[in-house]
Amino acid sequence: MTKITVIGAGSASFGENTLSAILRSKKLRGSVLALVDRNPASLDIVHRLASRLNVEWDAGFAIEAHASHQEALPGSDFVVSAIEVGPREALWKSDYEIPLKYGVHQPYAENGGPGGFAHALRNVGPVLEIAREMERVCPQAWFINFTNPMTRICDAVNRYTHIKAVGLCHQIFIGYAFAGLALAEQLGIEIPAGIEGMHADPSQHALRDGVIRQAVQRVDLLAAGTNHFSWMLALRDRQTGEDLLPRFRERFFALDPEFEPLTRDVYEAFGVFPVPGDTHLCEYLPWVSDPLAQPWQKYHIRLYDWEMNASLRDFSLDRLNDMADGHLTVDGLLETDSEGALEMIENIACAGKHYHLAANLPNVGQIANLPLGATVETPVIVDGAGIHPVHVGALPEPVAELCRRELTVGQLCVDAAVEGSREKALQGLLLDPMIGDIRTARLILDDYLASYKEHLPQFWK
Repeated sequence: MTKITVIGAGSASFGENTLSAILRSKKLRGSVLALVDRNPASLDIVHRLASRLNVEWDAGFAIEAHASHQEALPGSDFVVSAIEVGPREALWKSDYEIPLKYGVHQPYAENGGPGGFAHALRNVGPVLEIAREMERVCPQAWFINFTNPMTRICDAVNRYTHIKAVGLCHQIFIGYAFAGLALAEQLGIEIPAGIEGMHADPSQHALRDGVIRQAVQRVDLLAAGTNHFSWMLALRDRQTGEDLLPRFRERFFALDPEFEPLTRDVYEAFGVFPVPGDTHLCEYLPWVSDPLAQPWQKYHIRLYDWEMNASLRDFSLDRLNDMADGHLTVDGLLETDSEGALEMIENIACAGKHYHLAANLPNVGQIANLPLGATVETPVIVDGAGIHPVHVGALPEPVAELCRRELTVGQLCVDAAVEGSREKALQGLLLDPMIGDIRTARLILDDYLASYKEHLPQFWK
């Protein structure tokens, strides 16, 4: 029926959630599922697990495993990518620590700031290699991206290839968590004890997920902006149609002032609620890295726990291996979510119709006051003709200016990665809100390029 190629299939969480969601689909029965991963051990695990699910669930797929995307791409209709130049946690930690040597304290260092710059430089090349091979062997296929930094990766594919690309992310649901917490009494939402914030601590995920599930049933949230930097534009009660934004504002400011304090300050200053929570929001703002004021302490910004998450990744792969061997039940995979990949594939391939809360596409006017062609995040409609952005109008101008700056920084980063241009790389760092000194930017750039020389040969020609 259709061919779906999943690149980076050996990722523990991504492989488990996306593969099991696709294999449960009755609409895609008879399709080809091609799994790609450069790590032979990880590829073997997900191949055996997918084969088990295919049999036990009578899914009717043809399952393939490939060590390279070149083998798998011919004939593909959809290419789902979650690749990451690794080791992910070790490189992320290094992205954080290198600027620290020069006095630049990044609150998070994944998608924005100097860390987001280095992260994008490493991933742009491998992603473009896939997209350019798609131009050759499956030019009409959709590229569904999960690799971060999302905005920059999608921008690279959109501006440097002819491939149709969409970026998917689950961060919109943090907005639903905020809505559920603030409006719990009015909407009858049960709040479990122990919710501390919206940071990436795995212990918080299950607590928040229950709130999110309840909130999604009760409210409709409209958000737009850029990935991990989107803003709540509307909030309505699904049962009554009531505009909940005034009540949300009142109740949010009644919460403990220590709960997501950066979000609180930005909301109060700009009058528009930032969706992603403090740990992602902090990556794009100029007020969180001053070495004298040390605002990251005031805002209690938590660093990503690199060692713990690396251990969890290994644990998850061991668990998948036990499932693949038949030593563990696969019943828990009956409720997994693909974070939108399945919805994109089913509704394009089978000419359905689906409203998706947030997706990243080139701006064709869906956000009126952001640059045309830049990668922006809005709701979309998915049908047999493709993925169509929902037009939301203009963002409040101060918020739009914050987004415009981040889009310019991201495009300079992508151009630098493609061209191997140290000049554009330096310009991108100098425009970054966390950099306040030209010499410091040069030192960070030189250190990054030397430290990651094996990943960035284009800068050393």
